[in-house]
Amino acid sequence: MVLLHRFKLGVALLLLLFLLWQGWYLGWVMWWKMFNPGTTAFMAHRLEELREKDPKAQLKHTWVPYEKISAHLKQAVIASEDDKFVDHEGFDWEGMQKAIEKNQKKGKVVAGGSTISQQLAKNLLLSADKTPWRKAQEAIITLELEMLWDKRRILEVYLNSVEWGEGIFGAEAAAKRYYGTTAAALGPEQAARLAVMLPAPRRFEKNPYSPFLNARTELVLGRMQYSEVP
Repeated sequence: MVLLHRFKLGVALLLLLFLLWQGWYLGWVMWWKMFNPGTTAFMAHRLEELREKDPKAQLKHTWVPYEKISAHLKQAVIASEDDKFVDHEGFDWEGMQKAIEKNQKKGKVVAGGSTISQQLAKNLLLSADKTPWRKAQEAIITLELEMLWDKRRILEVYLNSVEWGEGIFGAEAAAKRYYGTTAAALGPEQAARLAVMLPAPRRFEKNPYSPFLNARTELVLGRMQYSEVP
């Protein structure tokens, strides 16, 4: 009886800790619904890496409101990253299945299948570790984002916090880095090229006009007109 009582007490304590931990995540999700994140877990991680090489390193990041981000960039990112963004509830099950099949065929991970909402959940609050626990937590936060935010807010925060190169975060910093302009002034081709860099921005920034990116840019340009933007 004593052992059973201790077991039940231990389970209750673990459950309480789990609920408190989830409450901490939920609190941030609710706060960022109204207030813009100054930084994210992923940005903090990248800054720590940069400061290992240069203690004075700083990230390039400037927040801009949704209406000051080019409609072309919104279309391009949705066309490239998540063409069902406005319709799904956080997960693109068909896209995930296709990614699994493609990875199995290639024998290695070559496709992700994560939606914009899932990517944002990870970037805001989680590490880059690809563990089952992290993926489960990502799914929980994704559901919270989809329930508590509208699609416009999800896309606004995503475009302002996603990585676009070494120390480059958000659409405004990316527009200045690659084109010497603002996020609002990006044209269709510029937007498409930025969008296709997103899967591996630190690698692609070394040669943003490679044959591979040129071909991907043309593909996204052709699909942008069909992108539904919130």
